[in-house]
Amino acid sequence: MPRRLFKRYMPDPQFVREHKSLRFLGTLLHDPNLWHLNRHSVARAMAVGLFSAFVPIPMQMLLAAMLALPIRANMPISVGLVWLTNPITMPPIFYCTYKLGAMLMGIPPVELPEELTWSWITGELSTLWKPFLFGSVLTGSVLAVSAYGLTMLYWRWWVAHAWRKRVERRALNEKRR
Repeated sequence: MPRRLFKRYMPDPQFVREHKSLRFLGTLLHDPNLWHLNRHSVARAMAVGLFSAFVPIPMQMLLAAMLALPIRANMPISVGLVWLTNPITMPPIFYCTYKLGAMLMGIPPVELPEELTWSWITGELSTLWKPFLFGSVLTGSVLAVSAYGLTMLYWRWWVAHAWRKRVERRALNEKRR
């Protein structure tokens, strides 16, 4: 796995543990698996981060951090993946999750008006929230399970590939001697 790439952008665990806004977590941040880059912690982090990204609540990063703690997922990757749904990508992603939820629930989707007003949003919110929440949680769950499995498979492939390359290099070096 490209550990060097991840390590280049990951924050220092000691800095995060001592950050004043995270002191309330106490020793919870001292678990080494929250910071290690191994197959299991990264795969869990992919699942936690993608699931949290699709849950339509404020403070998704806090949700990702809280979910990463008990399952010992890599904390920086879990929290960083939440930014998949950022202010630019959030409207189209959440619109698609609403449409998916409405389709699966058998509810005709509400079309957006030409002029989006606060009164329209508050008036339609009672009919929009159920399919929106259902579609978001379903999409997040499917992506989380898929990301976990694909990360585990990719990691195993990467290790096997690196091992084969190492064996080939050794054989080539043996021939040159």
